[in-house]
Amino acid sequence: MQNILIIGSSGHAKTIIDIVEKQGQYDIAGLIDDLKPKGTVCFGYSILGTRKELPEISRSKSVVGVIVAIGDNWVRAQVASAMIEALPDLQFITAIHPSAQIARGVSIGGGTVVMAGAIINSDSKIGKHCIINTSASIDHDNQIGDFVTVAPGAITGGDVTIGNYSVLSLGAKVIHNVRIGTHTVIGAGSIVLNNIPDNVVAFGSPAKIQRQRVAGEKYL
Repeated sequence: MQNILIIGSSGHAKTIIDIVEKQGQYDIAGLIDDLKPKGTVCFGYSILGTRKELPEISRSKSVVGVIVAIGDNWVRAQVASAMIEALPDLQFITAIHPSAQIARGVSIGGGTVVMAGAIINSDSKIGKHCIINTSASIDHDNQIGDFVTVAPGAITGGDVTIGNYSVLSLGAKVIHNVRIGTHTVIGAGSIVLNNIPDNVVAFGSPAKIQRQRVAGEKYL
């Protein structure tokens, strides 16, 4: 099998490692992390170096692609952009847990991770570098942007749109034909009955806008 690298070594990285192992399509050559010493072991794999060393490590390990294992949407985007700048031909691998249910007509962008028990129904389009987390359910004809997180147990109805960098938190539910804007966070357990604009935090049942937020604001 061909070699890939995991970028990051957090708990999120451990989940992705497990998915890649269960997929059985790639070998994990090691991890890349700027914050931990080279040689540190995470979930059985060694940190080989930092992002600055990525070109050299990629050549030495005959790496064909990477996955950015960082939970925060904005940070994940910044890291992915920096890696593309360093290695323009870099391929971002898609990781899909064998227990996930992917319907006919679904498209999934590079770098996206679909975790155990997730469901993505017919003709939904998932962007690049998304996290479709454990037991999340995305119904038919959804349009999910790039760098979006759909957290564990979150559910969308049909024809839902979620803009780039937005978050549907734990157990949140969105009814059909609703649009959620970019850089928006929907709080845990919320029920979204109406469109939610860009750059806000909304929560409750029904979900209501609580405040504005800016791109890159922490939410984890």
